[in-house]
Amino acid sequence: MSDSTRIPLHRDPKVRAWVFQILAILVVCYGFYSIVQTTIDNLAARNIQTNLNFLTQVAPFNIGFSPFIDFKLGETTYWMVFFIGIQNTILIAVLGIIAATILGFLIGVVRLSPNWLASKVALVYIEIFRNAPLLLQIMFWNFAIFLASLPAPRQSVEMGAFYLNNRGLHMPKPIIADDVRFWIWIGLVTLIFVGCLRFARWAKHRFEDTGKPLPVFWINIATLVLMGYLAYRIAGSPLTFDVPVLGRFNFSGGGQIPLPLFSLWFALVLYTAAFIAENVRAGIQSVSHGQSEAASALGLTRAQTVKLVVIPQALRVIIPPTISQYLNLTKNSSLAVAVGYEEIVSLWAGITLNQTGQALIIIAMTIFVYECLSLTTSAILNWYNRRVQLTER
Repeated sequence: MSDSTRIPLHRDPKVRAWVFQILAILVVCYGFYSIVQTTIDNLAARNIQTNLNFLTQVAPFNIGFSPFIDFKLGETTYWMVFFIGIQNTILIAVLGIIAATILGFLIGVVRLSPNWLASKVALVYIEIFRNAPLLLQIMFWNFAIFLASLPAPRQSVEMGAFYLNNRGLHMPKPIIADDVRFWIWIGLVTLIFVGCLRFARWAKHRFEDTGKPLPVFWINIATLVLMGYLAYRIAGSPLTFDVPVLGRFNFSGGGQIPLPLFSLWFALVLYTAAFIAENVRAGIQSVSHGQSEAASALGLTRAQTVKLVVIPQALRVIIPPTISQYLNLTKNSSLAVAVGYEEIVSLWAGITLNQTGQALIIIAMTIFVYECLSLTTSAILNWYNRRVQLTER
């Protein structure tokens, strides 16, 4: 292109696009900087210092539930309190996602059942739980159902070494008695798990070659349980158990699933499963009816048709909106403050904020945690979504 026909820079669409994008980024950065600086100046005017020094200070309050990170009153710093909040948030999110996926998938399939009663029961479930406010559901299950129906600790429902009352479920707590034997057991269990994966792959190839399916799931579950216990005995039983003992007012020792954790989990699962069920229904209905007719012509039963033909094709429609429901469940766990479960918002943006007054830093850290959790969940599920997408030429 000669100089006479070259497009001037100010009229080149690509150049103008880059200039406008750079200007937009600069404006956003300046606006964010102005907001942060104004907030810091206002806090300083009120003698509120904004710094990270408080993170190394000892937290002067107690934490009732921390399953994996040890908390010691008078020794644990705010840094560890922050990680305990993250731990509890991830715990409720993972447990909720697993249970909501299973329940939502079942309800979605039942919703399309030819059985009129089963289909209508699933429809009623979806409409009730999807349209009621989640906060109201959490408070209903915790205060109106579980707290009202469960007995006090001294009248606990005893189930062997397990005790159920209005403070939660008390159970034996496993303690590692020997580190070496414990890791030997973990290594053996890992080998068993790898063997189960190889068996599942072999069973898949066998089905493709012969058309004869195997109950892979139940075989692997039975193998993991039986062989895992045998490996536990071979490793010399590396665990001991701290059994809960009823004291004057409450249980001491052992482990506990607190009632607020169960109430929050139960409400989140019922609520999120209603939305997932609709995603499953939409995904199944997106599969052409001709696929089911072709499967029937090949002699497949209805269960085999759903498992082998309909569901694999429906996943490409089910997964994208379900990712949003997983993110919503994680963020909705912040409503735990209503029942006293100590997750990141209740523990960090609530109690810690009131103790230290470091609003800017604490709220920013809380937002950052949710951003990381959401982006990580999206990345994992988007990767899986690409794996199950239909490959087109």
